[in-house]
Amino acid sequence: MAGHVQDRWYKTETGPDGKPRRVKTDRYGTGKRYRARYIGPDGTEQSQSFPDREKRRAEKWLDRIKADMDSGQFFDPKAGRITFRDYAEKWLSGLTTDAVSQEAVKRRIRLHAVPYLGARPMESFKPEHVRTWLSKLTASLPNATYRRAIYDSVSSLFNAAVDDGVIRSNPCHAQSVKAPESEPRLVQPWPEHRVFTVRAGLPDRYAATVDAGGGCGLRQGEIFGLDQENIGFTAGWLYVRQQIKRVGGTLVFAPPKRGKLRDVPLSPVTAAALRAHMDRFPPVEVKLPWKTPDGPLVARQLVFTSAVGNAIWRSYFDDYVWKPALASAGVIPPRERGKRYAAAPDDGMHALRHFYASVLLDGGESIKALSVYLGHSDPGFTLRIYTHLMPSSEQRTRAAVSAVFGRAPGTSQAA
Repeated sequence: MAGHVQDRWYKTETGPDGKPRRVKTDRYGTGKRYRARYIGPDGTEQSQSFPDREKRRAEKWLDRIKADMDSGQFFDPKAGRITFRDYAEKWLSGLTTDAVSQEAVKRRIRLHAVPYLGARPMESFKPEHVRTWLSKLTASLPNATYRRAIYDSVSSLFNAAVDDGVIRSNPCHAQSVKAPESEPRLVQPWPEHRVFTVRAGLPDRYAATVDAGGGCGLRQGEIFGLDQENIGFTAGWLYVRQQIKRVGGTLVFAPPKRGKLRDVPLSPVTAAALRAHMDRFPPVEVKLPWKTPDGPLVARQLVFTSAVGNAIWRSYFDDYVWKPALASAGVIPPRERGKRYAAAPDDGMHALRHFYASVLLDGGESIKALSVYLGHSDPGFTLRIYTHLMPSSEQRTRAAVSAVFGRAPGTSQAA
């Protein structure tokens, strides 16, 4: 590595006697006196300035740079000066996940990280700064699950900064930094009367969405994206092949969550409800981009559409269709004049999936089969969510143990 420390207050020139001599420069007494200079791995000259009487510190700084280069652990000192805000924008622009996931990450970073961390240079981050930020996040966001998602996004950003040579280590990985822990919550399925009361409170053209959700376990986007060709009335199966998602303010068709196509048994009663709905509200051809707003247009004969024959926007449906039905069923309070309905985080359409799971488990269906019908990644995930909804297992346990030990000599049953 070519490097040296330049004294900017003095220069060497040849005197009248032909010998070199040191003379003051025009900068003498102003600004930082020493400039440590070196050629970086990319071939460009880099430098750092130091004040008067700190030549030794400048030399030690150069020695560290040389040692890092020799060991392959070189970090450009200037790279870490970029602020969290500027690096975040660079990182977000290079995300390669699907568009919906990108949108979620961008929202977390821009709304909940940049306002607190944005002005700080990346090189200056220490674990204490992350701890302070998490404390403020806890005070402003009561939802621990969402806080964990924000933290994970910020930690991923710092991981990328390490890979890019911007910082040496991820401050989120320090032992003193404790990631937010999601609060354990047991799923409480709706009772039957609530399902049917909410169904009765929906407009006629949307009532059968309850049958698709509660009778087949479909997610909300899968219900809105249901094509008439996906309903096998004769075979007794419903084929989950797409959903409707909002990407950057545009509705698109996309594969089901995690791309898991699946087939769900279609009960005769649910089939009859869907057929009756389609007789009264015939399917409408709707064209939307595939996966991204600039994707190719694809057409689907949608079973559920708006009153004017368009794809259904989730936000509109939730506020103007679903919540009024919840209010009419007494699940949430009636809307006050001039205000929106109360939040209902546990009573969205996803409650129909939980109801479907509870019905199948109560009927003796296996966790493995339920996992397939719900489109989960693995049966273990399904078990963790719904294991408490298997009340019959404890009766089977008692009966099985009693059957064995009841035959033991000396027991009243054996006698």
